[in-house]
Amino acid sequence: MPRTVNRVLLGLVGLALVVLGGAVLAVGLGVSPPSWWLHDGRHDVLLSAAQRTRWRERGWWWPTVIGALALLVLLSLWWLTAQLRRRRLAEVLVETGDGEGALLRGRAMESALESEAAGLDGVGRARVLLTGRRNAPEARVGLVLEADAVPEDALHRLCVEALAHARDSAGLARLPATVQLRADKHRPERVT
Repeated sequence: MPRTVNRVLLGLVGLALVVLGGAVLAVGLGVSPPSWWLHDGRHDVLLSAAQRTRWRERGWWWPTVIGALALLVLLSLWWLTAQLRRRRLAEVLVETGDGEGALLRGRAMESALESEAAGLDGVGRARVLLTGRRNAPEARVGLVLEADAVPEDALHRLCVEALAHARDSAGLARLPATVQLRADKHRPERVT
């Protein structure tokens, strides 16, 4: 789940809960509610007996209530698992050729790839994040290009040098990568 969507959802849910809870607390403490408010006073209940039993005899009522609550529980569980899921790959499985395998720390591979990418001509800074599965990693690379860099050359060198070295050293058949290029902010040069 994208970070901005997550933050907006959390903000909206939190705001709604704070406003609703604060309003109920204020009415409970004796503040007179407006005419359109759900409760009339301090000892009013959320649903009256007539409202609770209004649709009880209808055949669609209980399946609808149970379905809506089940959907709410499933959406809540999906959101919780999206929060707990790791974004970064912890380890990469390296084939050793003897039927066994070795584990390479994901951060070590990220660091090596990052330092090699930052050393390329025209690249000011590099940031690498490994995602995916440990036997099929994927790289997300962010490059900040210097002012005089040619983006096509920097991208080509990243693919044939840094990514190829990382793929070969880890014994991977392929290492797909998503590359984001940005220009380094610099002051304009003045010619006199």
